[in-house]
Amino acid sequence: MNTTAGLEAEDFDTLDNILDDLRERFEETPQWEFCEGFMAALVCCRRAIPDAEWLPMLLGVDEGEDGGSFESDAQRQQFMALWQRRFDEIQRALDTPVEALDDDRAYAPEVMDVRGAIASLPPEEREEIDDSEIPSFAQVWALGFMFAVENWPEEWATPKDKDAAKWHDLSLEAVVALTEDDDDVPTLSALAEDGPPSVSENRLNAYGEALWAVIDLREIWRNIGPRVAQVIKPATPGRNDPCTCGSGKKYKKCCGA
Repeated sequence: MNTTAGLEAEDFDTLDNILDDLRERFEETPQWEFCEGFMAALVCCRRAIPDAEWLPMLLGVDEGEDGGSFESDAQRQQFMALWQRRFDEIQRALDTPVEALDDDRAYAPEVMDVRGAIASLPPEEREEIDDSEIPSFAQVWALGFMFAVENWPEEWATPKDKDAAKWHDLSLEAVVALTEDDDDVPTLSALAEDGPPSVSENRLNAYGEALWAVIDLREIWRNIGPRVAQVIKPATPGRNDPCTCGSGKKYKKCCGA
């Protein structure tokens, strides 16, 4: 297996099947689009979050519990191998300078146009679907991204540098905007030029802004680097103070000699 190659359609199908299986034991298991957003946030995060931290958070997977666990070690290894390949693919894309989002090297999230798919159905089938809770385009992806941000707030704290802080806050605001519903009239197809209208022009513009925001967030934390633990040096007693060892002598005649 080529571990550096990006995922193909059948690989995403495999991930969907594993998530479906996990959902039978842990009903809160998210769809892949949510995982895709969550993964993008992990790529951008200031600190590399290990598997032991994010797996329980995202999938409810805890090797010490029956609920939410993988069916087998083979299934776990398959999922993690595909996860790592997609993670590396996203990281390469976000680290590659691009001038436009339609560049083949630019990060393109794996998102679904659910409203477009419903609009493509025959009228009689559309009538049977309650579309009141159908997510807007890229909404689930954005929710996944912000789920990671909210669960590791210390890694997403606003940088001290004023310019970096400005871009950081604006970038997160752009992603948060996608977590809202698209209430405007759909006039465009999200993923197909000849598809039925499923998104508004404002929504597509917000989607593009969110993708540039993710690129900026990755760049911000790459430039700043991981947090450095503050080392606090214990205060040294004065020469005439009692020695901290408890001997009863003055510091200058004991440990400070």
